[in-house]
Amino acid sequence: MDLIFHSDRGVQYASKAFRAFIKSNPLVTQSMSRKGNCWNNSVAESFFKSIKVELIYRTRYKGKELAALAIFEWIETWYNRNRRHSTLGDKSILEFEELMQFKNVT
Repeated sequence: MDLIFHSDRGVQYASKAFRAFIKSNPLVTQSMSRKGNCWNNSVAESFFKSIKVELIYRTRYKGKELAALAIFEWIETWYNRNRRHSTLGDKSILEFEELMQFKNVT
C-alpha cells in the first residue's frame, strides 16, 4: 500500500532536502495544500484535532513507546472502525472502504 504524505506549505516540507527525502522512497507521494488555501488540508486538520481532543489531551503517557501504542490502537480500533465521519456520509472509514470496494467490483 502506498503512502501519501500531505502537509501545508511550511518551509520544512517544501525544502529541497525534505522533498528529495520523500522522493527517495517510491512508496511515498508528497501532497501539499495549495498556497493560501487552508481548506485543502481540512480532513487532515480534522483528524489531528480529533486525536488530540479524544485521546492525547486526556492521557499522561509514561514514555514514547506507550504513547505510540495508544495512538496506534486509537486509530486502528476506534477511528477507522467505529468513529462516524460526516465527510463519508456518517460511515466509519472501514464501512466506507468496504462499500467502495464492493462498488468497484460490480
